[in-house]
Amino acid sequence: MDRRTTLLAAAELLAWWAALTVLWLTLVTTVDTLELAVGAGVAGVAALAAVAARRAVTGR
Repeated sequence: MDRRTTLLAAAELLAWWAALTVLWLTLVTTVDTLELAVGAGVAGVAALAAVAARRAVTGR
C-alpha cells in the first residue's frame, strides 16, 4: 500500500468512528466517563466492521 491509500483508509475509519460516536452520544441519556469510553470503543469496532463491509462489497 502506498502512503495515499493508507491515509485514505485511516480517514475513512476516522470518519466512521466519529459519526458512530456522535450517534451513540445522541442516543444515550446521560453522558458520563464510562459511557463515553464504552461508546467510543463500540464505535471503533463498528467502524472497522463498516470499512470491512464496504471493501467486501466494492472489492477494493
